Amino acid sequence: MVWMTFPPVINMYLVKSEGPKLVPFFKATCVYFVLWLPTSSPSWFSALIKCLPIFCLWVFLLAHGINFLVSHRSASRILAGLIFSAVGDAFLIWQEQGYFIHGLLMFAITHILYSSAFGMKPLDLKAGLLMGVVSSSCYAFLYSYLSGPFTYLVAVYIALIGFMGWRAVAGVQLCNDLWTWTKLSACVGAMLFMVSDLTIALNKFCFPVPYSRFIIMATYYAAQMLIALSAVETRDEEDFRKRS
Repeated sequence: MVWMTFPPVINMYLVKSEGPKLVPFFKATCVYFVLWLPTSSPSWFSALIKCLPIFCLWVFLLAHGINFLVSHRSASRILAGLIFSAVGDAFLIWQEQGYFIHGLLMFAITHILYSSAFGMKPLDLKAGLLMGVVSSSCYAFLYSYLSGPFTYLVAVYIALIGFMGWRAVAGVQLCNDLWTWTKLSACVGAMLFMVSDLTIALNKFCFPVPYSRFIIMATYYAAQMLIALSAVETRDEEDFRKRS
């Protein structure tokens, strides 16, 4: 009843509770954009700088306690997804040296983990149909530019991220007023992840996208932060009730 009666109060509490824990993430993101290391000379240092914001999101989730992660499977799966994301980021630093597929595989696993974290309830077939149409349209556009194993790999990857997007969107039941700020966070995060990956695909396989690196990384970091935030709903609701 507290959650349904005083949502604005809870939202303010959640902002105050989670905001300070995200400060390292924002600082690490600023470091990445300020240094803006050239992609033409990949190194372990550039990999560290690129992955640092994701490392900070690991810490953000771990700050809620190991017991919380163990007892809430969705949170632990999102943490696992962030771990695979960081490995994928590192592989993509050396994508021109033949590690693009390795990065693609790591992010495919990430989307499977995120889909599992978001769950299958509510099902919302309309949202699934919409995401299916969007995903199919994206692949249909990319298809003529693809060749070799990428013809199949990109199809599988788009299916996985489209499924992840469906499960995130399905959690936001605005019409029935059955939504929370964390479910909305997951939804927006999933959409931004799709924008980031679509920009990567267009830039790599189709044509140069102006400011592609900025678009890719800005939407990617925002997506990961929002998805990480979606993992903390249960813990913060419980904390608020205890304080009330």
